[in-house]
Amino acid sequence: MRAAPTCPRCFGALRPPSAWSSAWRCAVHGSVLPYQPRRPSPEALGLVTRIAKVPFWLPWPLPAGWLVTGFGDAGDERTGARAGVVALSGPSVTQGPADLLIVAEEPGMGLGAAFAGLDGPDPGPGFDEGPPNAKVEANGHPTPLWWVEGLPDRAAYVGEAMGNWLWIIGWPTEAGWLLTLAEFRLHDLSVRDHEFDLPFGAFSPRLGEEP
Repeated sequence: MRAAPTCPRCFGALRPPSAWSSAWRCAVHGSVLPYQPRRPSPEALGLVTRIAKVPFWLPWPLPAGWLVTGFGDAGDERTGARAGVVALSGPSVTQGPADLLIVAEEPGMGLGAAFAGLDGPDPGPGFDEGPPNAKVEANGHPTPLWWVEGLPDRAAYVGEAMGNWLWIIGWPTEAGWLLTLAEFRLHDLSVRDHEFDLPFGAFSPRLGEEP
């Protein structure tokens, strides 16, 4: 049985639409778009890119030894996916395994902030004061990212790309060094101008309850 959709801001349970309301509702955050994690597979990739209203970012080529370990989207059949996440897993820059989530979302969705461990739906005012802490390339455009303070077990960076928030969240905190040690060239999987032979791994528990 597929896991029930959850709130993109807190991953809490949702009340589904009814005869009286077409909205999904969270007891804490009110009306939201439902978040659904998806197993890593060509079928899931086809589904999320078909409904995408935001980019589904993938660093390509992948860092050595890294695998695509799932997808996630927030939206429904009326709205399409207005937040999307690609999960990656591979060797850490120090020792042991590491995980990355790359999130693109419309302002106010709150999915990236939830993964980062922030209270609000967006990074908040002043997050981009001072020089950026990392830079990536998104669809050929240099894109600065700033570190934001969330939960201590992860590194979280945020910036803006193509009019949407771009979040990169890594576990453990040392995973953030990948952004400075590797040249991250992000490609939008929803743009069918390139064929990707993606190496899939086991589903990442960072995305939420296994579907």
